[in-house]
Amino acid sequence: MKHPVLTYILKNQVIFALLLVIIFWIVLETRTIIISLFAAYIIKAALHPYVDFLRKRRFPQILAVAIPYIITLAFLFLLIFPLFPFFIKQIALLINQLPNYLSSDEGIFGLTLDTSQINRIIASEFGNISKNALSLTGAFFSSLFAIFTVFVVGFYLLLYETPIRRSVISMFPKDKTRQAETVLKQIDDKLGSWLRGQLILSIFIGIITYVVLVLLNVDFALSLALLAGLLEIVPSIGPTIAAVPAVIIAANTSLPMAIIVLCAYIGIQFLENNVLVPRIMARAVGLNPLVVILAIIVGATLLGVIGALLAVPFLSFCIVIFNSLKANHELDNL
Repeated sequence: MKHPVLTYILKNQVIFALLLVIIFWIVLETRTIIISLFAAYIIKAALHPYVDFLRKRRFPQILAVAIPYIITLAFLFLLIFPLFPFFIKQIALLINQLPNYLSSDEGIFGLTLDTSQINRIIASEFGNISKNALSLTGAFFSSLFAIFTVFVVGFYLLLYETPIRRSVISMFPKDKTRQAETVLKQIDDKLGSWLRGQLILSIFIGIITYVVLVLLNVDFALSLALLAGLLEIVPSIGPTIAAVPAVIIAANTSLPMAIIVLCAYIGIQFLENNVLVPRIMARAVGLNPLVVILAIIVGATLLGVIGALLAVPFLSFCIVIFNSLKANHELDNL
């Protein structure tokens, strides 16, 4: 039985339209907070299995939450963040040298390229990254407070998970509480599996790409491997984009080498899709590649890089909710 106020709002089209506009305006004005909360929830979902493991072994609540967090933060702040300036310089060097490789490849592919125009495009799009590497690094470290805030919120979401979950479930009718609890668990599983799987895949692909390129004696092997690992976060189109500069650089040696490198990237992608993804991402939501690409484009258009990165987990979240509503509707019609 529907609530009378809800029924009245749904029947009154003017009020319903105004309500939608108000909700859209509130979401637009608070999008930064919503994105931060969603990112914190993803972190909470990713660390939940480890916290739950310690809880079952009768660790105190604060220790069960703190231990996985301390290990994660130590890994980030002692290993990843200090290497970020080096990563930026390596990728900046690769981008700045790419026009020279394109110029050398003209004869191989039988193309005539305006290298000066390519240089101007790169300069306008990337703002001469090599010269701005320090400013980019500074901008990154200036964002550490925001990242730290997201982790703090995620920490408290884990610490007070039980009362928060009870509060959310209590908002539903008594006959829907079990279904609501199941949906919350499914959301945790999907989002947590997505983040853990993406991190593992990025590391695997980065290492495999580096080893292959070193064995093939391709220039900028480390930069290309870093690029492959980073773009792995963007499914479907990321690995394809990562292969382009590698093929261009390899073509500077010879056309056969370019073909070998292209085949190597295809092989790595085949290994990922048929071995790594089924094992690592088994519990994550399986999405059609076209749907993923569209979601990434929409996310990037609306929210930039952050939108592109969070598009897939948000789509997974929406699918879980949609499937729950669909199942509930089918049960009501029985």
